[in-house]
Amino acid sequence: MRNKKSFPNRIYRAFKLNFLRLFRTPGGVKKISLGFSIGFGLEMIVISTACLVYLIFYPVVKMAGGSIPAAIIGNVVGKLTFLPIILMPFAKKLGEWIYPSSSGSATVKEASILDIFQGNFEAVKAILHGGLHILIGMTIFGILSAFISYYVIQFFHNRNHKRRQAKRRRKRMLVSETVSS
Repeated sequence: MRNKKSFPNRIYRAFKLNFLRLFRTPGGVKKISLGFSIGFGLEMIVISTACLVYLIFYPVVKMAGGSIPAAIIGNVVGKLTFLPIILMPFAKKLGEWIYPSSSGSATVKEASILDIFQGNFEAVKAILHGGLHILIGMTIFGILSAFISYYVIQFFHNRNHKRRQAKRRRKRMLVSETVSS
């Protein structure tokens, strides 16, 4: 019988696989970091845009000069962190703080579809304002996370590159010592 891995172990392995793929992505460090950060940042607004952000995903990454594979990996890592779901209540509060609406959200009134047919669009207005607040907040969180992840990925990519170079040097030294003896 096959031994199933636990959920945290599967998440860890998925992170590890994606970061190995990221560090072996062709392109320079800045291109990879930029692609990852754009993919990670755009993941923050996927839910609030009803996945319509994927229509501009490829053009945004290409116009910015980032790596498409790194952007896809950044997007997957953003999904694996569950960060967009965790930040959503904070994003709504941030959006309300930045763009306050005068919809009178202190009293909650349950609306029916008949109200809308009769011309009362207060429920639709409240839903749109709530979605707008989340979109504003998640956009700010997306920009912040993209900015931070750019430098984090650049640091880890450089560290990994130096480690691999040192490993190659040690291997060459070992080979040259065995040949000379």
